[in-house]
Amino acid sequence: MRGLVACLAGLLLAGPAAAQDYGGFARRGAPGEFDFYVLALSWSPTYCADRGDQRDDVQCAPGRNLGFVVHGLWPQYARGYPENCSAVVRPPTRQAMEVAGQVYPSEGLARYEWRKHGTCSGLDPAAYFAAARAARLAVTIPDALRGGSPPQSLAPIEIARLFVAANSGLRPDMMAVACNRGRLQEVRLCFGKDLRGFTPCPEVARGNCRAPEVTLDAAH
Repeated sequence: MRGLVACLAGLLLAGPAAAQDYGGFARRGAPGEFDFYVLALSWSPTYCADRGDQRDDVQCAPGRNLGFVVHGLWPQYARGYPENCSAVVRPPTRQAMEVAGQVYPSEGLARYEWRKHGTCSGLDPAAYFAAARAARLAVTIPDALRGGSPPQSLAPIEIARLFVAANSGLRPDMMAVACNRGRLQEVRLCFGKDLRGFTPCPEVARGNCRAPEVTLDAAH
């Protein structure tokens, strides 16, 4: 859905525009005008099995043994989300990319996320990547869900419970577990705009995986 909306957004005239609503999902938006952040933590083995290995993605290089990785830090509205908020995208500096490299699994992903989502944050590239790093450091990955664990199958609600138990202040209505064809895709956690704590996000939470169980493939 995000890819489809991105195509529609790309048809808009260049330059900051008034917010456009495509079914309550993506809007062009204005930089800095949003309600909260979503930190998306992707389960790397699922990405690599689906697409990454075919692309020879550095994220999927043998021996990296990655479990959860930062997919993105997304500005979000209470209903829907902004994307591609600047017609003239400021390229990240080398220093900004050094910060990004501390949390993103590949440079290509970091640059893509800056264009699509970072431009909506109202921050410059270095500050945006620093915000992504701060959000990631604020999250404790449950011991049972770290990279290096053997393959396992869990109910989405059990994955949510493990995250809630490992993170003070986190509740089920502040997150979502996403799946793809019976495998864990990612965990999305909602933060206040100041990144000082988790925040309720009903629309995001409604996107929880409905499968009775999901598989977590082993990292490699």
